[in-house]
Amino acid sequence: MPHPLLFEINTRCWLRNLAQTSGRSVTLADVPDSEFLCWQRLGFTHVWLMGAWTGGPRARAQALANQDLRRAYAEALPDWTEQDVAASPYAVAAYQVPQALGGNDGLVRFRRRLQSFGLKLLLDFVPNHLGLDHPWVKERPELFVQSLKPQPETFAEDTPSGRKHLAHGKDPNWAAWSDTVQLDYRSAATRQAMIDLLRDIAGWCDGVRCDMAMLLLNEVFERTWKGFPVQGSPPATEFWTEAISTIRRSYPEFLFLAEVYWGLEPRLQALGFNYTYDKTLYDLLVSRAPGGVQRHVLGLGQDALEAGAHFLENHDEPHIAS
Repeated sequence: MPHPLLFEINTRCWLRNLAQTSGRSVTLADVPDSEFLCWQRLGFTHVWLMGAWTGGPRARAQALANQDLRRAYAEALPDWTEQDVAASPYAVAAYQVPQALGGNDGLVRFRRRLQSFGLKLLLDFVPNHLGLDHPWVKERPELFVQSLKPQPETFAEDTPSGRKHLAHGKDPNWAAWSDTVQLDYRSAATRQAMIDLLRDIAGWCDGVRCDMAMLLLNEVFERTWKGFPVQGSPPATEFWTEAISTIRRSYPEFLFLAEVYWGLEPRLQALGFNYTYDKTLYDLLVSRAPGGVQRHVLGLGQDALEAGAHFLENHDEPHIAS
């Protein structure tokens, strides 16, 4: 099987640019044929619609309140206004396509048209956390990491079962993402809820790019959240083993791509991921180190080379053209 060639699209910006170019509203339901023909001519096999899911007002308010982000906005777009700012694509309020982008029906039409050009669709799965606006925050607070009292990087939430102190989503090496709430993968109920959600997503696409996939590994999760109480018995198996096998029972050819760092790529490949990020290659390319690129690529075993997502761009990295 040839190695896939994946094209990442910032869905919101791309559709807005298409609308400006064509002088009419454009959604996923009516993308011009020229876009599909271009991807086909360039040899792409998969299109990743990054940021196609619904955000919410609480997450957007956090994006506007963050001074570091405001400085980044000004660097990227000196004449930006608050109307330009949406909620982060990784603070998902609902795994539904907003009507402004064409809604779920528009996504179905877009996928069918991709298929007619011989292309496949990838969507985001953000397993570590949900956005502040997701209904589970109030309806199912037991699914999240929480404490009995306020702690740093938590927030108070009034729910039908009382006030909860829920943790924001976190990578252990950085400050928490204040527009998110952390799912608790030590809970069997959380794991099942996320597998059910992933099963729904799988019906919309041909594969998923899994954000920060290594954060769910049992040893990583335990180290990150050891200061918070465990709800139930700690799991004996890895989440990804169960999740990937469950999806593949219904969709045998479904593609799993992991965003992963810290040298944990082989671990996630062993758990069932088709491809894992090769961030080392990207960093060597950006640092203009051709000798390092050669040594890295030649030093990879055949299996690691074939399972690597050797990327030139990612939405939270500098553009390769820079």
